[in-house]
Amino acid sequence: MSHTPHEIAEEFPEHVALIHHLRETDGHFHRIANEYHEVNRAVHRGETNVEPLDDFHLADLRKERMRLKDEIYRMLVQHEPVLEPIAEG
Repeated sequence: MSHTPHEIAEEFPEHVALIHHLRETDGHFHRIANEYHEVNRAVHRGETNVEPLDDFHLADLRKERMRLKDEIYRMLVQHEPVLEPIAEG
């Protein structure tokens, strides 16, 4: 199993600028991103045995991380600029 941290910017590299912008301008996004960071850190520390966790607790943390990641993704997609079709002619 990989013990690589799943940082938000690494999970969504195409949205790095938007992530930075939303962290500064959207309080809800900022809170969710911070919560993701804390859960992700706990998962990483558990996986690397820095702070050993039982399998059930680690599984719950991974589920919570996935829930937060899904919410972050929905917020990123919601804020993506809509591209207007180019009129031919």
